[in-house]
Amino acid sequence: MTPFTFHSDGLALEGTLRVPDGPAQETGWPTVVLTGPLSGVKEQVVGLYAEKLTAAGFATLAFDHRNFGASEGEPRQHENSAGKLADLRDAVSALAIHPAVDENRIGAVGICLGGGYALRFAAFDPRIKAVACIAGGYNDPAAMRAAMGADAYRAQLLQAAGTAAEQYSTGRIDYLAAVSDDEDVPAVMAGPEPFAYYGTERSKADTWVNRLTALTVRELITVDLAIGADFLGPTPLLVVHGTTDAYCSPEGAQTVFERAKGPAQILWLDTTNHIDLYDGPKYVEPAVERTVEFLMSSM
Repeated sequence: MTPFTFHSDGLALEGTLRVPDGPAQETGWPTVVLTGPLSGVKEQVVGLYAEKLTAAGFATLAFDHRNFGASEGEPRQHENSAGKLADLRDAVSALAIHPAVDENRIGAVGICLGGGYALRFAAFDPRIKAVACIAGGYNDPAAMRAAMGADAYRAQLLQAAGTAAEQYSTGRIDYLAAVSDDEDVPAVMAGPEPFAYYGTERSKADTWVNRLTALTVRELITVDLAIGADFLGPTPLLVVHGTTDAYCSPEGAQTVFERAKGPAQILWLDTTNHIDLYDGPKYVEPAVERTVEFLMSSM
């Protein structure tokens, strides 16, 4: 496990490169780049999955996206959807020239919102030989507008525009809590379930901060990650999802699976909630086992 620094759009991004034990392979190891939940840092969910995938024979890169954790970028704790896709692009470029990596066998694994980003990224970057999406959040503006109602969706955009205008004129960045179990404290991920992970020792990481920019909400409701399924083409896709998930809908996972134009597999796990697939051994172990089988046969 070694530090791995690379650059994207002039920003230094910090990651952890894990390489399997044993003699180096002549052509390098099959390699996986990981991307994870909203607000997450490399020591949390992606770190756990990276550790398990490396034990199974893959080199892995878990890194902090721009604006988060140990990586550079402003505003801090701001979800930048275009930036995150650029981060993934440049992560793969950096991995491809590393001597431990087989540049012809690079895959992507995303968990939670990272599942949507991994899907969208893999669809438009043929260097990715296979993509696995676990408990994925497949954001789709049309679906969000339908769920919220057109008027409420428009009102949310208007509120965001006002926030952006004020930020432009004052230079002040407005923040919300990332998680809160107090209904009187506004949070991007409200409710007891996200708090049960991020608000407890389960997610302990020195660089994680419990806040997100107010404009993160605009990013979440306008980015189209589900469209990746339409453009994935021959790249193999694995969808792993829980049957009970109030934050990243099972319906969204099924829709992405059905929209995929190339080879696709889906594994349903009998979860009790979304964060079961963050760190619950009962759910993470079968998710990893299936992901390993899928990547080994696809890359």
